[in-house]
Amino acid sequence: MRKLKAVAVRTRYWRPGENFLEEIATAIKDHVENGDIVTVSEKALSTAMGNILDESTVKPRLAGRFIAKYWMRYIWGYVLGPLCHLKVENLKRIRHYPLREGSIHKQVALEHAGVLHALQWGSEGGIDASNLPYYYVSLPLKEPIRIARRISTYIQNKVGRKVTVIIVDTDKTYSIGGFHFTPRPKPVNGIRSFGGFMAYVLGRALKLKRRSTPLAIAGSEMAVDTALDVAEATHILRGSGAGTTVWDMAKEFSVPLTDVTWEMLDTIGHKPIVIFELQ
Repeated sequence: MRKLKAVAVRTRYWRPGENFLEEIATAIKDHVENGDIVTVSEKALSTAMGNILDESTVKPRLAGRFIAKYWMRYIWGYVLGPLCHLKVENLKRIRHYPLREGSIHKQVALEHAGVLHALQWGSEGGIDASNLPYYYVSLPLKEPIRIARRISTYIQNKVGRKVTVIIVDTDKTYSIGGFHFTPRPKPVNGIRSFGGFMAYVLGRALKLKRRSTPLAIAGSEMAVDTALDVAEATHILRGSGAGTTVWDMAKEFSVPLTDVTWEMLDTIGHKPIVIFELQ
Protein backbone atom coordinates (compact mmCIF):
# COMPACT_ATOMS: atom_id res chain seq x y z
CA MET A 1 0.00 0.00 0.00
CA ARG A 2 1.19 3.52 -0.75
CA LYS A 3 2.13 5.74 2.17
CA LEU A 4 -0.77 7.57 3.80
CA LYS A 5 -0.90 10.98 5.41
CA ALA A 6 -3.84 11.18 7.78
CA VAL A 7 -5.65 13.56 10.10
CA ALA A 8 -8.42 12.76 12.58
CA VAL A 9 -11.17 15.39 12.55
CA ARG A 10 -12.66 16.40 15.90
CA THR A 11 -16.40 17.13 16.09
CA ARG A 12 -18.96 17.51 18.80
CA TYR A 13 -20.70 14.36 19.98
CA TRP A 14 -23.39 13.29 17.53
CA ARG A 15 -26.74 12.66 19.18
CA PRO A 16 -29.79 10.99 17.60
CA GLY A 17 -31.38 13.15 14.91
CA GLU A 18 -28.09 14.79 13.93
CA ASN A 19 -27.71 15.82 10.27
CA PHE A 20 -24.62 13.67 9.84
CA LEU A 21 -24.20 14.59 6.17
CA GLU A 22 -23.90 18.27 6.99
CA GLU A 23 -21.75 17.55 10.03
CA ILE A 24 -19.29 15.58 7.89
CA ALA A 25 -19.20 18.16 5.10
CA THR A 26 -18.63 21.03 7.53
CA ALA A 27 -15.92 19.15 9.42
CA ILE A 28 -13.85 18.20 6.35
CA LYS A 29 -14.37 21.09 3.94
CA ASP A 30 -11.11 22.87 4.84
CA HIS A 31 -9.05 19.67 4.92
CA VAL A 32 -10.11 17.43 2.05
CA GLU A 33 -8.89 17.27 -1.55
CA ASN A 34 -9.88 15.28 -4.63
CA GLY A 35 -8.79 11.66 -4.33
CA ASP A 36 -8.64 11.61 -0.53
CA ILE A 37 -10.10 8.82 1.57
CA VAL A 38 -12.66 9.80 4.23
CA THR A 39 -13.46 7.22 6.89
CA VAL A 40 -16.47 7.53 9.19
CA SER A 41 -17.30 5.63 12.37
CA GLU A 42 -20.27 3.28 12.11
CA LYS A 43 -21.08 3.94 15.78
CA ALA A 44 -21.33 7.69 15.20
CA LEU A 45 -23.53 7.17 12.15
CA SER A 46 -25.83 4.71 13.93
CA THR A 47 -26.22 7.12 16.84
CA ALA A 48 -26.96 10.10 14.59
CA MET A 49 -29.49 8.05 12.61
CA GLY A 50 -31.27 6.92 15.78
CA ASN A 51 -30.25 3.34 15.11
CA ILE A 52 -29.99 2.71 18.85
CA LEU A 53 -31.99 0.71 21.35
CA ASP A 54 -32.92 1.40 24.97
CA GLU A 55 -32.23 -1.91 26.70
CA SER A 56 -34.14 -0.85 29.81
CA THR A 57 -37.33 -1.65 27.86
CA VAL A 58 -36.27 -5.29 27.33
CA LYS A 59 -37.21 -8.16 29.63
CA PRO A 60 -34.60 -10.94 29.73
CA ARG A 61 -35.67 -14.54 29.27
CA LEU A 62 -34.09 -17.73 30.52
CA ALA A 63 -31.50 -17.94 27.71
CA GLY A 64 -30.32 -14.37 28.28
CA ARG A 65 -30.02 -14.94 32.02
CA PHE A 66 -28.17 -18.23 31.50
CA ILE A 67 -25.60 -16.66 29.16
CA ALA A 68 -24.98 -13.77 31.57
CA LYS A 69 -24.70 -15.87 34.73
CA TYR A 70 -22.91 -18.99 33.55
CA TRP A 71 -21.50 -18.65 30.04
CA MET A 72 -20.00 -15.21 30.60
CA ARG A 73 -18.77 -15.59 34.17
CA TYR A 74 -17.35 -19.09 33.87
CA ILE A 75 -16.77 -20.07 30.24
CA TRP A 76 -15.46 -16.68 29.17
CA GLY A 77 -14.05 -15.80 32.56
CA TYR A 78 -11.96 -18.93 33.01
CA VAL A 79 -11.72 -20.74 29.65
CA LEU A 80 -12.26 -18.65 26.53
CA GLY A 81 -11.00 -15.38 27.98
CA PRO A 82 -7.54 -16.70 28.86
CA LEU A 83 -7.46 -18.67 25.58
CA CYS A 84 -8.07 -15.39 23.73
CA HIS A 85 -5.35 -13.61 25.72
CA LEU A 86 -7.75 -11.04 27.17
CA LYS A 87 -6.31 -8.46 29.52
CA VAL A 88 -6.35 -9.34 33.22
CA GLU A 89 -8.60 -6.36 33.93
CA ASN A 90 -11.18 -7.55 31.40
CA LEU A 91 -11.04 -11.10 32.76
CA LYS A 92 -11.85 -9.76 36.23
CA ARG A 93 -14.76 -7.78 34.82
CA ILE A 94 -16.15 -10.77 32.93
CA ARG A 95 -15.89 -13.00 36.01
CA HIS A 96 -18.15 -10.48 37.76
CA TYR A 97 -20.37 -9.91 34.73
CA PRO A 98 -23.41 -7.86 35.86
CA LEU A 99 -26.37 -10.20 36.05
CA ARG A 100 -29.27 -7.76 35.63
CA GLU A 101 -27.84 -5.48 32.94
CA GLY A 102 -25.94 -8.39 31.38
CA SER A 103 -29.04 -10.57 31.09
CA ILE A 104 -30.89 -7.76 29.35
CA HIS A 105 -27.97 -7.11 27.00
CA LYS A 106 -27.64 -10.79 26.10
CA GLN A 107 -31.38 -10.97 25.42
CA VAL A 108 -31.00 -8.06 22.99
CA ALA A 109 -28.08 -9.84 21.33
CA LEU A 110 -30.10 -13.03 20.97
CA GLU A 111 -33.00 -11.18 19.36
CA HIS A 112 -30.99 -8.89 17.06
CA ALA A 113 -27.86 -10.89 16.25
CA GLY A 114 -28.52 -14.57 17.03
CA VAL A 115 -27.06 -17.21 19.33
CA LEU A 116 -23.52 -17.38 17.93
CA HIS A 117 -23.09 -13.63 18.36
CA ALA A 118 -24.81 -13.50 21.75
CA LEU A 119 -22.17 -15.93 23.03
CA GLN A 120 -19.46 -13.36 22.29
CA TRP A 121 -18.14 -11.47 25.33
CA GLY A 122 -18.69 -8.03 23.78
CA SER A 123 -19.81 -6.18 20.65
CA GLU A 124 -22.15 -9.01 19.76
CA GLY A 125 -22.80 -8.91 16.02
CA GLY A 126 -21.91 -5.23 15.94
CA ILE A 127 -24.14 -4.31 18.92
CA ASP A 128 -22.18 -1.88 21.08
CA ALA A 129 -22.84 -0.07 24.35
CA SER A 130 -19.63 1.96 24.66
CA ASN A 131 -19.82 5.72 24.16
CA LEU A 132 -23.58 5.70 24.66
CA PRO A 133 -25.49 6.79 27.77
CA TYR A 134 -27.84 4.99 30.15
CA TYR A 135 -29.06 1.64 28.76
CA TYR A 136 -28.60 2.56 25.11
CA VAL A 137 -26.75 0.37 22.62
CA SER A 138 -26.07 1.04 18.96
CA LEU A 139 -27.20 -1.47 16.37
CA PRO A 140 -25.24 -2.24 13.20
CA LEU A 141 -26.21 -0.37 10.05
CA LYS A 142 -28.49 -2.47 7.86
CA GLU A 143 -27.23 -1.02 4.58
CA PRO A 144 -23.83 0.56 5.16
CA ILE A 145 -23.04 0.73 1.43
CA ARG A 146 -26.12 2.89 0.83
CA ILE A 147 -25.03 5.27 3.61
CA ALA A 148 -21.45 5.41 2.28
CA ARG A 149 -22.75 6.34 -1.18
CA ARG A 150 -24.95 9.07 0.28
CA ILE A 151 -21.97 10.54 2.12
CA SER A 152 -19.74 10.35 -0.97
CA THR A 153 -22.35 12.06 -3.15
CA TYR A 154 -23.06 14.73 -0.54
CA ILE A 155 -19.37 15.59 -0.17
CA GLN A 156 -19.01 15.89 -3.94
CA ASN A 157 -22.07 18.15 -4.22
CA LYS A 158 -21.54 20.23 -1.07
CA VAL A 159 -17.75 20.45 -0.82
CA GLY A 160 -16.89 19.98 -4.48
CA ARG A 161 -14.45 17.14 -3.82
CA LYS A 162 -14.53 13.60 -5.15
CA VAL A 163 -13.43 11.27 -2.36
CA THR A 164 -13.58 7.64 -1.35
CA VAL A 165 -15.76 7.04 1.70
CA ILE A 166 -15.24 4.06 4.00
CA ILE A 167 -17.50 3.20 6.93
CA VAL A 168 -15.43 1.51 9.64
CA ASP A 169 -16.19 -0.60 12.70
CA THR A 170 -13.62 -1.28 15.42
CA ASP A 171 -14.58 -4.98 15.56
CA LYS A 172 -11.62 -6.89 14.21
CA THR A 173 -10.97 -8.79 11.03
CA TYR A 174 -8.35 -11.55 11.27
CA SER A 175 -5.97 -12.38 8.44
CA ILE A 176 -3.91 -15.41 7.58
CA GLY A 177 -2.14 -14.96 4.27
CA GLY A 178 -4.70 -13.63 1.83
CA PHE A 179 -7.67 -15.02 3.77
CA HIS A 180 -9.58 -12.52 5.91
CA PHE A 181 -12.41 -13.36 8.30
CA THR A 182 -14.41 -11.62 11.01
CA PRO A 183 -17.23 -12.33 13.46
CA ARG A 184 -18.75 -9.01 12.38
CA PRO A 185 -21.72 -9.40 10.00
CA LYS A 186 -21.74 -7.67 6.59
CA PRO A 187 -18.12 -6.59 6.02
CA VAL A 188 -16.90 -5.48 2.60
CA ASN A 189 -16.40 -8.03 -0.18
CA GLY A 190 -13.22 -10.02 0.33
CA ILE A 191 -13.77 -10.51 4.06
CA ARG A 192 -15.60 -13.63 5.19
CA SER A 193 -18.09 -13.35 8.04
CA PHE A 194 -18.90 -16.58 9.86
CA GLY A 195 -19.05 -18.33 13.19
CA GLY A 196 -19.95 -15.48 15.51
CA PHE A 197 -17.90 -15.81 18.69
CA MET A 198 -16.00 -18.79 17.24
CA ALA A 199 -14.32 -16.60 14.62
CA TYR A 200 -13.23 -14.25 17.40
CA VAL A 201 -11.84 -17.12 19.48
CA LEU A 202 -9.98 -18.57 16.49
CA GLY A 203 -8.40 -15.25 15.52
CA ARG A 204 -7.43 -14.29 19.06
CA ALA A 205 -6.26 -17.72 20.22
CA LEU A 206 -3.97 -18.09 17.20
CA LYS A 207 -2.78 -14.49 17.55
CA LEU A 208 -3.56 -13.78 13.91
CA LYS A 209 -3.03 -10.34 12.43
CA ARG A 210 -6.06 -8.26 13.35
CA ARG A 211 -7.34 -5.00 11.97
CA SER A 212 -10.55 -2.98 12.27
CA THR A 213 -13.27 -3.89 9.80
CA PRO A 214 -14.32 -1.85 6.75
CA LEU A 215 -18.08 -2.22 6.23
CA ALA A 216 -18.63 -0.24 3.03
CA ILE A 217 -16.56 1.56 0.39
CA ALA A 218 -18.03 4.15 -1.97
CA GLY A 219 -16.46 6.45 -4.53
CA SER A 220 -13.77 4.14 -5.89
CA GLU A 221 -12.53 0.57 -5.92
CA MET A 222 -10.07 -0.51 -3.25
CA ALA A 223 -8.15 -3.72 -2.52
CA VAL A 224 -9.34 -5.40 0.66
CA ASP A 225 -5.86 -5.32 2.26
CA THR A 226 -5.68 -1.58 1.67
CA ALA A 227 -9.15 -1.10 3.15
CA LEU A 228 -8.13 -3.10 6.22
CA ASP A 229 -4.98 -1.02 6.70
CA VAL A 230 -7.00 2.17 6.39
CA ALA A 231 -9.61 0.87 8.85
CA GLU A 232 -6.97 0.00 11.44
CA ALA A 233 -5.18 3.32 11.00
CA THR A 234 -8.56 5.00 11.50
CA HIS A 235 -9.04 3.18 14.80
CA ILE A 236 -5.59 4.20 16.05
CA LEU A 237 -6.05 7.85 15.09
CA ARG A 238 -9.59 8.17 16.41
CA GLY A 239 -8.93 6.71 19.83
CA SER A 240 -11.73 5.27 21.93
CA GLY A 241 -13.70 8.33 23.02
CA ALA A 242 -14.97 7.78 26.55
CA GLY A 243 -13.62 4.21 26.60
CA THR A 244 -13.22 0.97 24.72
CA THR A 245 -15.80 -0.86 26.86
CA VAL A 246 -18.77 0.14 29.00
CA TRP A 247 -16.61 -0.54 32.05
CA ASP A 248 -13.95 1.89 30.79
CA MET A 249 -16.63 4.48 30.05
CA ALA A 250 -18.18 4.19 33.52
CA LYS A 251 -14.71 4.41 35.06
CA GLU A 252 -13.94 7.53 33.03
CA PHE A 253 -16.93 9.33 34.57
CA SER A 254 -16.81 7.58 37.98
CA VAL A 255 -20.41 6.39 37.75
CA PRO A 256 -22.21 3.00 37.62
CA LEU A 257 -22.47 1.28 34.23
CA THR A 258 -25.89 2.70 33.31
CA ASP A 259 -25.50 6.19 34.82
CA VAL A 260 -23.49 7.80 32.01
CA THR A 261 -25.44 10.74 30.55
CA TRP A 262 -25.56 12.51 27.19
CA GLU A 263 -24.04 15.56 28.87
CA MET A 264 -21.07 13.55 30.11
CA LEU A 265 -20.40 12.25 26.62
CA ASP A 266 -20.58 15.82 25.27
CA THR A 267 -17.45 16.64 27.29
CA ILE A 268 -15.31 13.99 25.55
CA GLY A 269 -13.36 14.82 22.41
CA HIS A 270 -14.88 12.81 19.56
CA LYS A 271 -13.14 12.06 16.28
CA PRO A 272 -15.64 10.17 14.11
CA ILE A 273 -13.90 11.15 10.86
CA VAL A 274 -10.40 10.55 9.54
CA ILE A 275 -9.06 11.95 6.25
CA PHE A 276 -6.31 10.08 4.41
CA GLU A 277 -4.22 11.55 1.64
CA LEU A 278 -2.31 9.07 -0.53
CA GLN A 279 1.32 10.18 -0.88
